[in-house]
Amino acid sequence: MHGGDCVERERQLRRAVLAGEEYAWRTLYEEAFAGLYAYVLWRCAGLRDRADEVVQETWLTAVRRLRAFDPAAGSFASWLRGIAANLLRNHFRREARRARITQPLQDEPFANDASSDDAAERIAVALAALPEHYEAVLRSKYLEGQSVADIAAQRDESLKAIESLLTRARQAFREAYLQTE
Repeated sequence: MHGGDCVERERQLRRAVLAGEEYAWRTLYEEAFAGLYAYVLWRCAGLRDRADEVVQETWLTAVRRLRAFDPAAGSFASWLRGIAANLLRNHFRREARRARITQPLQDEPFANDASSDDAAERIAVALAALPEHYEAVLRSKYLEGQSVADIAAQRDESLKAIESLLTRARQAFREAYLQTE
């Protein structure tokens, strides 16, 4: 389907959902769910419980704000990812504030024990701290498994530009991750 055809199709589905047509909502849901879940699970560093909560909250937000969705501005899937990214960012900010308040004292027993959940939490926090363009290129490379050439073609940029962007994104992730210690 061409870009204009996709925009028109999503406009029609949006109108149908707003008119109360259940099939239209089911269509949007079925087409977007797997990609949204994969995105959120990646941003949550594999923490399924957190991903389940965020995906559910994303859909609830989408239901409430569907009138704000504009297919000409981007696809429904991109709109959902934007909602999820904002929810995750807010969640991790709250968690960081809570952690600063309840941080254990250094001489408490087990204060320095790190579990795999802690590492996953740190990864998720670091991903949430990244600018969108860094997160997007890392997602394309590591979640979607795209080659540098594919990413360059998709973004209409040179191979060198994408390699440089990936290098900067990896460095930003590394710095954000180290700040979560």
